[in-house]
Amino acid sequence: MEPPSEWSLLPPGDAALTRRVKAKGEFWIVQEKKGRKVFSRGVWAPTETIESIRQNLEAERGTESYAKKRAADARRREKVQAEYINDFEGAVLDFLNFDVRYRELAKQLAKLVTELATPVGSGTVARTKRIPVEKRAEAAVIAWLRHQTTGYDDMVIPRVKGKRREVRRMLAQRSKRLLQRYQRGEDVASDCPLQAALVALGSPA
Repeated sequence: MEPPSEWSLLPPGDAALTRRVKAKGEFWIVQEKKGRKVFSRGVWAPTETIESIRQNLEAERGTESYAKKRAADARRREKVQAEYINDFEGAVLDFLNFDVRYRELAKQLAKLVTELATPVGSGTVARTKRIPVEKRAEAAVIAWLRHQTTGYDDMVIPRVKGKRREVRRMLAQRSKRLLQRYQRGEDVASDCPLQAALVALGSPA
């Protein structure tokens, strides 16, 4: 399909401009599918419409009231993010449920998992709202252990449907057995994969 000659492609990146252009009238959405993911490549719309809305938006963004609104929005987002980080770290600690003798280690691990999983835009399971925070915390811990305490990243996994999922399931069971030793308060050897990972990351085990 060829867009009309008087149209232009508005690339992704300015959500407000894109919303207003789409609300104005006729447009085409351009998307590219790679595997299971769909990526936006922009919106085709009349050039005159795009430029008119762009100019109006630039003028609006130059006002003092807009700057104040942006600052207030940023503070609100920072507050929400800080609260979520705190809640998520608490959920990770609850999932770990280490014996009292390993309480400090649990705190170290919870902090590392949370720092990796919670940044906005990270695309990790911690950012999804489709499952409860408790399930997000569990999935984030298992993912961290898979990458830090197993050879998963260096494995050559056959490109057979379901094989990678099978390997991940097997490694998840191994990680849960490792956690159970800390949950039961058992003696753990100094060469334990979790201890080694914490040391490697500069966190005292």
